[in-house]
Amino acid sequence: MDGRYSFEDFIHIVEKLRGEEGCPWDRKQTHESLRPCMMEEAAELLSSIRIYEKTGNAENMREELGDILLQVMLHSQIAKEEQLFTLEDVIHEISAKMVRRHPHVFGNENKGKQEDEIRADWEEIKRKEKEGKTWIESPLREIPEELPALSRASKVLKKLDRLYGKGNSYEENAKQMERAIKKLAQLQPDGNQMELQELMGDILVNLSDIARLKKIPLEQILTDRIEDMIDQYEPVEEP
Repeated sequence: MDGRYSFEDFIHIVEKLRGEEGCPWDRKQTHESLRPCMMEEAAELLSSIRIYEKTGNAENMREELGDILLQVMLHSQIAKEEQLFTLEDVIHEISAKMVRRHPHVFGNENKGKQEDEIRADWEEIKRKEKEGKTWIESPLREIPEELPALSRASKVLKKLDRLYGKGNSYEENAKQMERAIKKLAQLQPDGNQMELQELMGDILVNLSDIARLKKIPLEQILTDRIEDMIDQYEPVEEP
């Protein structure tokens, strides 16, 4: 024993936190109450990846991955107490999903397929997995509204094009944006607020569609651009 905690130790720690003599905060948590925690921890993990890319220091990323894992463990423990499912069920399901969705890795029939063929197989496997799932209202409403709006827009537009053939081309999006920007320039500064919002919405949708077509992570490039602006006015001093 080298004094390091194991995964089994971690399971027991979370069980104790949720137990009768555990932490009052941990004991009162529910799936619903933990939603903001997961959102915050996911954002902090993304921040830690950015820090790693800038500095080469992975210490913060390691810590934030642990915080994400804690959220998974808490939800799994709560579900176990509610007799819904267990951590073992969670591990089994994701393992089975990865094997099922990678027949080109774990099977024999798809060896040698190209990336576009593999992606098509992936989408077909996902489609079959969702058959009979009662919580899926419709293909477009399946995309979580909890996603950041720009990311969700690109996903909705991608599915809209694939399922209903309603996607614009790069050129069509550019022309629509150009018309909207011209209207925007002609608006009076104190003019119709609703019209201004509609024009801005149209421009954002067109940008999201271009991001979809070009496989550009729009949310990330906006975040990076904001960071560039901050660095411009508040440069980080070298130690």
